[in-house]
Amino acid sequence: MFNLSASSLVLFPLLLLLLSVGRTGLAGEPFLRVQPQEESARGISVVLISGDEEYRSEEALPLLAQLLACHHGLSCTVLFAIDPESGQIDPNNQENIPGLKALADADLMIIATRFRNLPDEQMSLIDEYVRSGRPVIGLRTATHAFRLGEASSFAHYTWNAPVETDHPTGGGFGRWLLGETWIAHHGAHGTQSTLGEVAPDAADHPIARGLGDQVIWGPTDVYAVRLPLPEHSQTIANGRVLDGMTPDAPAATGEKNEPMMPVAWTRELPMAVGGIRRVFTTTMGAATDLEARGTRTMLINAVFWALGLEDEIPADGCESELIGEYVPSAFGFGAFQRGRVPEDYDRACD
Repeated sequence: MFNLSASSLVLFPLLLLLLSVGRTGLAGEPFLRVQPQEESARGISVVLISGDEEYRSEEALPLLAQLLACHHGLSCTVLFAIDPESGQIDPNNQENIPGLKALADADLMIIATRFRNLPDEQMSLIDEYVRSGRPVIGLRTATHAFRLGEASSFAHYTWNAPVETDHPTGGGFGRWLLGETWIAHHGAHGTQSTLGEVAPDAADHPIARGLGDQVIWGPTDVYAVRLPLPEHSQTIANGRVLDGMTPDAPAATGEKNEPMMPVAWTRELPMAVGGIRRVFTTTMGAATDLEARGTRTMLINAVFWALGLEDEIPADGCESELIGEYVPSAFGFGAFQRGRVPEDYDRACD
């Protein structure tokens, strides 16, 4: 029998409380684990990597992880840019994303970083995943995911790395793998929003299922891309520039929509060792963009396609209903919620 002192009786409930912080992960971890209920678990692992200063990927990816785990049985790990001294989420810290070892066993990597300058020991884990040929999904600023110093062993991942290189990732991570790097804002940032429209020749693509009846929209603006997209690419949705910050705003006239820029596309890349790598890229994906059901459905459909599960995507699209309240922060530099740790973004399935 335990012999508890009076002080122990006081401290014991506090200890239980500390151990229970974070419904799906252990308190104090520098990342977030979002597990499906046991009866729905598929045994599929998805790692979602946040880390951008502007578009609140630290809020968007926990929501996406919740939907993937709770609606679809996928086991998710969400990683964050972390201040190593405080342990708090700091999107302005470009040099630290702990937990990347989770990629070793991942079936899918979803990345939404911007201009990260990670140390070699962290970049090596991303590089190992990329070289394995497993699928990749890039959101918004992932086109310019890295800005690495010349001393980095992985400088070829930098957003503006020259194409003329002996390394197979010539042109940087964005251009080589995702299909484009950072070019420019095409829509007017902060005053023109994006309405996604399924591309005519993508109507029968699995990722497009259900999108004809749902609004793909976000207050973030359309990014410029070079046309045509690189080989092995297919446009899934084009972005109509709207003169306003609501989905019913009028379309901008003139060259902004003539032609429209692709805002979502796939790539099926032949691997040197054989087989095809599946990649999905969208220049949408800010936390505020995920308020629109069509945007969420497109992303979840893309996850199923990337994993080779397209036969399971129903005609009306994958389930993407919100679970609980979702009120994302507005995009903007310096607009992140300070003092947060990963478990603060834990979202329960009920």
